[in-house]
Amino acid sequence: MKKSLEEHASRFDEVAGEYDDSQNDTDEYRACVSLVVDHANPGPDDTVADLGTGTGAIALALADDAGEVLGRDISDGMMEQAREKAESQGIENVAFAEGRFREPNVDSADVVVSNFAMHHLSDEEKREAIEAIAELGPRKFVLGDVMFFGTPDPDEPFYSPEVDDPSTVGHLADALTEAGFALTAVEKVHEQVGVLVAERGNGE
Repeated sequence: MKKSLEEHASRFDEVAGEYDDSQNDTDEYRACVSLVVDHANPGPDDTVADLGTGTGAIALALADDAGEVLGRDISDGMMEQAREKAESQGIENVAFAEGRFREPNVDSADVVVSNFAMHHLSDEEKREAIEAIAELGPRKFVLGDVMFFGTPDPDEPFYSPEVDDPSTVGHLADALTEAGFALTAVEKVHEQVGVLVAERGNGE
């Protein structure tokens, strides 16, 4: 991780009010949100964990179809924005609380999602995070994020080496497989942005 958790939390607290507008400016981010929501596809009895929930874009989009959505983040400022959006939209089956990838603060989940958050972790930290996610017992994990399909290029969008630490698609696929998942879909949005869908049988 290029910066500490506290540094990341502080940075996102500072931009929380403008975060939605800045992210929604890019077609790639909007495409990832759509793909993550479509692939998550929870049922009415499912508990969904949204890790790195930010201002709740994914969590709130899944709330209508899920039984319960648990949004977790390290930034109080971002989650306050998420709570305000949930209240204004009359959404009552979403709960936001502090949590991180390797300590999600979730007992179990049927579906786990994350969008544009895990790239702040190092390769080894991502492996540990995926292992922690597997321990929640989900049948499906949908990850939208900055990831490298080819050679990393800081001159291309979505990768700032001073704060980001994206992995290759291959590293993420290996980590998912080692944690007991099978990679069932790879959606390339950009050379440096994609969505991975990982699933496993109910008995695993």
